[in-house]
Amino acid sequence: MGLRVLGRDPAGDTALGERELIEAADVLVFAAPIRHTPALIRRYAELAAGAERGKLWLDVTSTKAEPVAAMLASQAEVAGLHPMSAAPKAPTLRGRVMVVCEARLAAWRPWLESFLAATEAACVRAEPAQHDRVMALVQGMVHAAHMAQGAVLRELAPAVGGLAGIRPFRSVGYELDEAVTRRILASNPAIYQDIQFENPYVAPMLERLAAHIERLRDLVRQGDDAARAAMREELLAQSGDFVGARALAEGSYAFERLGYLLADLSEPRYLSVFLPQDQPGSLRALLSVFEQRGINLDSIHSSRSADGELHFRIGLDRAVDAAALAAATRAIEEEGIGRVVARSDAAAS
Repeated sequence: MGLRVLGRDPAGDTALGERELIEAADVLVFAAPIRHTPALIRRYAELAAGAERGKLWLDVTSTKAEPVAAMLASQAEVAGLHPMSAAPKAPTLRGRVMVVCEARLAAWRPWLESFLAATEAACVRAEPAQHDRVMALVQGMVHAAHMAQGAVLRELAPAVGGLAGIRPFRSVGYELDEAVTRRILASNPAIYQDIQFENPYVAPMLERLAAHIERLRDLVRQGDDAARAAMREELLAQSGDFVGARALAEGSYAFERLGYLLADLSEPRYLSVFLPQDQPGSLRALLSVFEQRGINLDSIHSSRSADGELHFRIGLDRAVDAAALAAATRAIEEEGIGRVVARSDAAAS
């Protein structure tokens, strides 16, 4: 959109003063730790003292009620945003959700709509309180369950060989849960801490989550046929009826698709290739290299590298001829089609 970006980070770049930032920025975006955001916004509203009139204030916090209320105490136009993922390596939010809480918009509405369109996010409109209630389930419940799983693994996994000892026995469900748990543990702990502590709807959710886990524990301890029937009815049948037959079928199909994807990504023979020419025909040229040498492909998936490059991971037939594969690998680079960025030991041999 050709925007000029200014910034101030109290933990780093403070070359631009707070009042200077308020005056210089037509659109002011608050991106701070959740528990500090409302007070920070209130401070800026006091410092602005009317200088924010005619401008747009946004925040990107994981809670919305308090930050939006704080921004409404200013004289700026106001909207709360919540991108439902960490910043991706891709240049846009395509395929991700953005929650939009419109609070006070007039002159800035067309610009905000253009900005949201440029992000390519799937935008969901919500009231701030509705957002926070939903986040107690979408974020609070999911994070709590996986943090608890991480603690259980820490305590019990060493007795069965640690995580490395468990992994050969993995199911699709375990592998998906393990990926989410590792993602949480690898990220900034302050974010997950504040999502639990700063959303007032999380504590009641945790009480219900704990109650159902305790109920399951008590039924398992009871162990008889009546306990088994109660578990099926309370934790499976009733919840299944709530979800509905159509959604259950869609969920089962989505689970199967993820299972196929995980299987493809664990193929022992593969090449990962970066195509520098992002244009129609580039992928066809890559695939023709394998076709010309009679190499059968098991799968092909695209993903972004840590540097934002689009890589194609190509799973290869286990019976592939090593000489033909070596020739294809050389051709990819010598013909300027792409760059081989990774390969399995089996593919390398």
